Amino acid sequence: MPPRLKTRHGPSKKTKIPLKCCFRPRIACKGAAVAPPIGQAARGGIAPAKRDRGVYEAVERIRIGVSSCLLGESVRWDGGHKRDVYITGTLARCFELVPICPEVAIGLGVPRDPIRLVGRAEAPRALSAGTPELDLTAKLSAHGRETAHRFSDLCGYLFKSGSPSCGLGRVKLLPERGGRPAHAGVGIFAREIQSALPMLPVEDESRMAKPELRATFLECVFAYGRWRTLTASGLTVQGLVDFHGRHRLALLARQMKAAGELERVLAAAGRRSPPRLAAQYGALFMKVLRKPATRRGHTHALRNALGCLKRVLDREERKELAESIERYRLGNLPRVVPLTLLRHHLRRHPEPSLDGQTYLECQAPE
Repeated sequence: MPPRLKTRHGPSKKTKIPLKCCFRPRIACKGAAVAPPIGQAARGGIAPAKRDRGVYEAVERIRIGVSSCLLGESVRWDGGHKRDVYITGTLARCFELVPICPEVAIGLGVPRDPIRLVGRAEAPRALSAGTPELDLTAKLSAHGRETAHRFSDLCGYLFKSGSPSCGLGRVKLLPERGGRPAHAGVGIFAREIQSALPMLPVEDESRMAKPELRATFLECVFAYGRWRTLTASGLTVQGLVDFHGRHRLALLARQMKAAGELERVLAAAGRRSPPRLAAQYGALFMKVLRKPATRRGHTHALRNALGCLKRVLDREERKELAESIERYRLGNLPRVVPLTLLRHHLRRHPEPSLDGQTYLECQAPE
């Protein structure tokens, strides 16, 4: 059910949404799974582990579903596994990983005949390669719906790529009457998970090898954790405005049009029913964050942050920071350099308009 929205005094006509960098959130989202504001101690949820490297360790860990074979469990059709070093190493230190194998869960043994996707991409069937008359589609679909209900507290899911049960895309799909296969299928189980939990951040291990996609997925995981915490505690209009404010730079790094759409949704808070407002904002927010930020978008967000610090930085400091942002724009520096400089200046000159900005706090653990 959509989260229940409460208003303190009930906006009379229109909720005003601050758009400039001087926006200052007034309410913190308690227990949110994010790093604490720079220079402040953690209050549950996240505690700084290695602050100089931007890596944070969760106290109350965020839960992420993971295909069991990626965690080293021997559950594949051939009795093997596909252990992923990054997932079992780095991510296991930062998150609670929940192993899930739909094929074993529906009663298939190890080893077993592999499954093949057959038919149309919109409605494929999962058939046993050794026993084609054994159709596993209904069982995998039902287990997907059951898993989505049972693990509705997950803040992300990592699937095994290419799997007829767990693949997110480009799974081998065989024609009904023979012919050349096409890599156009989606795993039966994965399809049900995404249908039941449309806001849940999902990714597969092959795409996680790309730094920009990995960073985007993890940013979405943290953001979805914050959203769940906010809605679970009873959403207020002011709480929603503050939540949006904390993600201002992260949204600017995507695209201005999408950020503007979100602000229009907030501005209409008094004219929409509470459930509709929360559902509409949450779906659009996660849709925007799933889009990887471009170099141009990151440059825009970094320059916006620099603008907020202009009053407190001297000429040389402004010049150094501006040059590092420009060199990043040209591809001569990684983004971590201007981000590190920004954090350094924020520790020396706390700026209310940048306090709690998730864009400056959360980094993909490496």
